[in-house]
Amino acid sequence: MIDAKYLNPSLPAIDRAEDLLSRMSLEEKMSQIVGFLPGKDPIEQLEKDYPHGAGEVSMLFVGQLRDREEVANQVTQVQQKIMDLSGHRIPAIFHIETLTGGLMPDATVFPSGIGQASTWNPSLQHKLASVIRSQVRAVGATHAFAPVLDISRDSRFGRQGETYGEDPTLAAAMGAAYVLGLQNSGNLKEGALACAKHFLGYHATQGGIHAASTPIPPRALREVYAKPFQAAITKAGLKSVMNTYSSIDGEAVAGSRAIMTDFLRKELGFDGVTVSDYTSILELHTRLKLCESETDAGEQALLAGMDIELPAKACYNDELMKRIRDGKIDMDALDNAVRRVLIAKFKLGLFEQPFPMGKYEREMIFVDPLNKRVGGEVARQSLVLLKNNGVLPLKHTRQKIAVIGHHASSVRSLFGGYTFATLAENMLGMGNTMAGVDFEKISNLSVEEFGTLRDSYAYPGSLVQIEPAKVEEIVRSYYPGTRSLFEQLSLACPEAEFAHAYGYAYAGNDTSKHEEALVAAAEADLVILTLGGKHGWGMTCTTGEGIDATDIGLPECQESFIRKLAVLGKPTVAIHFDGRPISSDAADLHADAILEAWNPGQYGAEAIAGVLFGDTNPAGRLPVSVAYNAGQIPIYYNHDNGSSYHVGTANEFTSYVDCPREPRYYFGHGLSYTTFAYSNLQIEQKSYAPHEPLRVSVDVENTGDLYGEEVVQLYVRDPYASMVRPVLELAGFARIPLAPKEKKTAKFKMEMSQFAFLDANMRWKIESGNMDVWVGSSSRDIRVTGSFHISEDLFIDGKTRGFFADVTISK
Repeated sequence: MIDAKYLNPSLPAIDRAEDLLSRMSLEEKMSQIVGFLPGKDPIEQLEKDYPHGAGEVSMLFVGQLRDREEVANQVTQVQQKIMDLSGHRIPAIFHIETLTGGLMPDATVFPSGIGQASTWNPSLQHKLASVIRSQVRAVGATHAFAPVLDISRDSRFGRQGETYGEDPTLAAAMGAAYVLGLQNSGNLKEGALACAKHFLGYHATQGGIHAASTPIPPRALREVYAKPFQAAITKAGLKSVMNTYSSIDGEAVAGSRAIMTDFLRKELGFDGVTVSDYTSILELHTRLKLCESETDAGEQALLAGMDIELPAKACYNDELMKRIRDGKIDMDALDNAVRRVLIAKFKLGLFEQPFPMGKYEREMIFVDPLNKRVGGEVARQSLVLLKNNGVLPLKHTRQKIAVIGHHASSVRSLFGGYTFATLAENMLGMGNTMAGVDFEKISNLSVEEFGTLRDSYAYPGSLVQIEPAKVEEIVRSYYPGTRSLFEQLSLACPEAEFAHAYGYAYAGNDTSKHEEALVAAAEADLVILTLGGKHGWGMTCTTGEGIDATDIGLPECQESFIRKLAVLGKPTVAIHFDGRPISSDAADLHADAILEAWNPGQYGAEAIAGVLFGDTNPAGRLPVSVAYNAGQIPIYYNHDNGSSYHVGTANEFTSYVDCPREPRYYFGHGLSYTTFAYSNLQIEQKSYAPHEPLRVSVDVENTGDLYGEEVVQLYVRDPYASMVRPVLELAGFARIPLAPKEKKTAKFKMEMSQFAFLDANMRWKIESGNMDVWVGSSSRDIRVTGSFHISEDLFIDGKTRGFFADVTISK
């Protein structure tokens, strides 16, 4: 066995995989295409149900562990047993959710995905992913479930907070940066597989309902929804993809060869590992009614090109193995899947190092000061100032400030979906909404230690169950250094006198606490309102996975309080926490300032306090267009000519009869405490051949008296085209730091193929004609414009087209 090729680390991964594949039994091959979800006794589970090992292991079991050492010990024990069971000692890949950081104790917790997108900063996103990579690799995890590359244009959909928002160019740039950081720029022996999800169109479902059918036409599917995935594949070498639960044009994605092989692999050029979203293969039988048995579902998925069934073996079962043995299913279908799994394992170096790092090395990674610096910087840059009539920044003076709302005193409110705080909470029986997981089967936490948290009481006027006080205690126990916003404000301005009043919950219409909060407000010089819902899993949440809504506004208990407070005439600052953006008539009308905080993570309170008191200057930008109400959905800035709020029909009505057609807040919007001027837009040539790169430069000056950052946004528009095109498209962007009176030049370089679109015959085409270039501070706030000409048509390979402009900054 010593001379076996697969044991030689100097050989290419493909050669090692072919050698090992030729030596494996059918049973051992089947073990490589199934996941293992550890329960209360994982070793017994493995011996009983996985006699030949497992391809992947879910790390949701970490929700009941207290620290990174317990995580590493559990990974070591399970990995050792899996290798002992495998005839060739094949190690498993351990996968972990990484949307906001490693989903485990002690890991750095970053803002939610929509908060990360609000930074408009791919280089910072790369640093974020590098921190995550180091931490998860230290405990033995090598497959990271992120980035979420879904294009999200529907705030009813509970998972909007996981995404980079509505725009494919922004998502492509942020997602590619994340993949490069996570996969260590291709050096996977010190990296982790990035698993992009959910392929494809998951957030465009009917009714904004999780897992419902997705009615997207083929052109939009490719030009819009597939663009971030294509960018991650082409620009960053993406090595893993997870399917959507949905169906598209009658085909369930989990079992569609047209989507998972012809589209993903042949058309987009993906060459990595595909994994099923939890139980999505089983749902071909149980929910979508395509297959008459679990085994039929497994056969359809395997033939479609689904490499690994997650979270556990159900459809890639013994009956499926019998069909392969009997020749009813071609062995090549299994071998192709196993080969891809083995290649990934060899590239990750698992045969040489299958276990977590040593304790000292792991300690150095987790105590690295860089973790907090990056976490704090992402939190700061994620904050979006939506409105400010001059009340912000607050002064460091003696004053009375009333801080009102549930979120003000809650550490849990800083954490969104797919954070360890939400996982630990769900382990305690809060009612699960996470698809494909039964937390009661995997949790060992005792009722005696934590008490019984779940009950049947709901907030008045809502289906959302009341969050027990014990939840806050548990979250604080995991993050002892994280303060609530109220606690952090007291430290940020010791000169001021702060008072907290609960006032209202995060759901429902209960107004019983309004009066005491109004009394506190009446005695104050200024009022800070904390608003929003609760983002996570379970019946105590208002948004998150499987938690969709038709009302995208604030709960009535908050909306009505704002109207009552307005009578007092107090200066009011609103801070919004949630997985969807704030949409409130009362806040728009009555709040003097509105700060969108999303769920900013463990360093969020410090970041918010810094912005409120002017220690830092906000520069976040909205990655979504914000609707006035759900009746406008979908609403997004880059709609087609002749559509949405640019419909342009000859009609006396230029709005809905009861609402504007325009968004409440535009894509790219965000305010600063200083001002910026744009000038000297330069387009290098008047005419370009389709193979020449477009070069555009613009000067940006900080014309105010405070240091600030401006997010310069480059948009393009095709005035007349052979297909109906968007009214405006983001092409590139740059977040530029500027001292008072300082001027810098942003230089954009853009491949002409970024203008390509699918023609009537579904060919990628760079079309000749005039093109407009617009540069500004948001999709609505355009400051300078220009144009150029493309000299001739050119058909191209869509895989290698441009996705976002490169940018350099100079003085």
